[in-house]
Amino acid sequence: MRTYLVVIDDSDEARVALRFAARRAAKTGGAVQIVALVPPAEFVQWGGVQAAMEEEAQLRAEALVTQVAGELIEETGLRPSITVRQGEPVAVVREILKASPGVAALVLGAPATGGPGPLVSHFAGAEAGQMPCPVMIVPGSMSDEALDLLS
Repeated sequence: MRTYLVVIDDSDEARVALRFAARRAAKTGGAVQIVALVPPAEFVQWGGVQAAMEEEAQLRAEALVTQVAGELIEETGLRPSITVRQGEPVAVVREILKASPGVAALVLGAPATGGPGPLVSHFAGAEAGQMPCPVMIVPGSMSDEALDLLS
């Protein structure tokens, strides 16, 4: 099955990328895999404080994917697979792509203003020619109507 892998956070461009991927999947009989990344916590001298910070970040990521998955189901009827992982974002996405040969495309959102984020910079940069799937970069400034027409 054609699966669109979308990395989600609480940014507008991530939601635009998810909308595009969901519309594409719905029109092609595919699926959506949502990935929420929990960045590694900075070292804190007291282990209990660090563990609490890591748990809080994990809970925030899980709440976010639950919310966007619910919206996706409501809008398209697609039930996405959900992955929440802690670690360095580029490495985590690489691991997921390596473990998921059915991924048809990595869908990332680019911010409407400012420079691209680290994932867009990395996967559309020097590594683009070595990717196991296409990388789709969706401009964060696209309206819902434009996304619907494009996808």
